[in-house]
Amino acid sequence: MREAMDPWIFVIAAYAIGVGATLAMVGWALITMKRAEKRRDETRKR
Repeated sequence: MREAMDPWIFVIAAYAIGVGATLAMVGWALITMKRAEKRRDETRKR
């Protein structure tokens, strides 16, 4: 039986959170850019 904690669980969790947050921010940015482009195009048509 080991008494020491395995640090790899925390390392993997940190990478998973980091990659997930990065992907979420990229998705959010893409959606926001599409909305802004749509508003710009609608404004230019008027």
